[in-house]
Amino acid sequence: MALKPTSPAALGATLARELDWLAAVLDARLRLYFEHDCPVAAVEDLPAPELPPAPADAYAQVVTRKKLGWAERLVLALALAPHLRPQLLDPLFARNATYDRAFTEFGGLPGKHHPGFLPTGETALFLLAGADLPRRLPHQARLWSTSSLATAGLVHLGPVEPGAPALSGALTVPPDTLARLTTGRRTSPQYGPDFPAQPVTTPLTWNDLVLDDVVLDQLEEIKTWLIHQKTIMQDPHLRRHLKPGFRALFYGPPGTGKTLTACLLGQATGHRVYRVDLSMIVSKYIGETEKNLARVFDTAARRRWILFFDEADALFGKRTETSSSNDRHANQETAYLLQRIEDFPGVIILASNLKGNLDEAYSRRFQAMIHFPLPGPEERERLWRQAFAGAIKVSKDVKFADVAEQYKLAGGAIINVLRYCVLATTNEKRIIELADVTRGAQQELAKLGKTI
Repeated sequence: MALKPTSPAALGATLARELDWLAAVLDARLRLYFEHDCPVAAVEDLPAPELPPAPADAYAQVVTRKKLGWAERLVLALALAPHLRPQLLDPLFARNATYDRAFTEFGGLPGKHHPGFLPTGETALFLLAGADLPRRLPHQARLWSTSSLATAGLVHLGPVEPGAPALSGALTVPPDTLARLTTGRRTSPQYGPDFPAQPVTTPLTWNDLVLDDVVLDQLEEIKTWLIHQKTIMQDPHLRRHLKPGFRALFYGPPGTGKTLTACLLGQATGHRVYRVDLSMIVSKYIGETEKNLARVFDTAARRRWILFFDEADALFGKRTETSSSNDRHANQETAYLLQRIEDFPGVIILASNLKGNLDEAYSRRFQAMIHFPLPGPEERERLWRQAFAGAIKVSKDVKFADVAEQYKLAGGAIINVLRYCVLATTNEKRIIELADVTRGAQQELAKLGKTI
């Protein structure tokens, strides 16, 4: 649900009150922990600030819609503090004079390029419960799993080194969530090694899609899921038996419309489509691949994106014996990716040129396996006519029914012929003739190793 726009001044005032409250709670917690004079008997005696009435600012809208309780709001404010008022957490740099080091119970991580205190899960539990273990355990059990803070993806508990306590992970606010809470606007992640996915769109519409009726019927199943998934999963019986996600495999020769179809499914149902760059996800640093993929999957789940993996057989091909550490590392990465795909609550589409290239062990993971065949003569004629329509001037000697019969090309190749014809005739300022179409089609056949 989109947030209603609000003024920066109103949003800033709300965030300032939240941070003032966090500072008061932190001061009270430290006073109580060290048995100094304190104006309250418990930190819970410091109520959360009242939120502005509707129309509220972006932060207040999120807190209200997600029904964040006292503890959840406090942890959210704690996670935001390094971004908005880092000096607020400086009291946690206090050193334990007995051991001449930081207080273990305060948690926190040193930043590589940030001199301030970076809170961890341990910091959050110290703030909420101090050293009181019976009060600490309920927070520990729910904050990172079932609380509104976790289910809404507002704050994450970061990964830790093997063998380290789970709560030593940093509290992180996803970049898009941070922008939404502090500006009221969403930002798009920057494509690169840290986020190996980018949006794919098309100016075409569903009417431009030329596929046979069998394929179109199968695609309707995915459209129905995208539109009605929430309603379906509200049924208690179905929720017990059905996973929330949907995984589809599109397979067939290049240029048959697999990418276009993924874009149109998103366009028709109001979901953005992001293509995952498989060549960019493998990192020489152990753990980096998982971290980068986690960013993509977590962001896609929050924003209800469709994830599209093109040329998926490059990663999900038939497995071979592992003869080196590189092979084993690649298999570990593939296993991790497969698990994330299986657990993803949205729609994932994998595309492959040949179904036979994929390991059969992966087949059970798909709810739909849709074949995109080369178009038949009637489909090809329609593709030719669509491509050469509009303001493009074509000679009367170009009979598209005959061209479609003679040249067995997919839609992508036909678009390449169009490009060739346009370039061949633009300088001479003449109409497209049959000879131009013929040369363009022959060039495409030559790419495929075919002649006519």
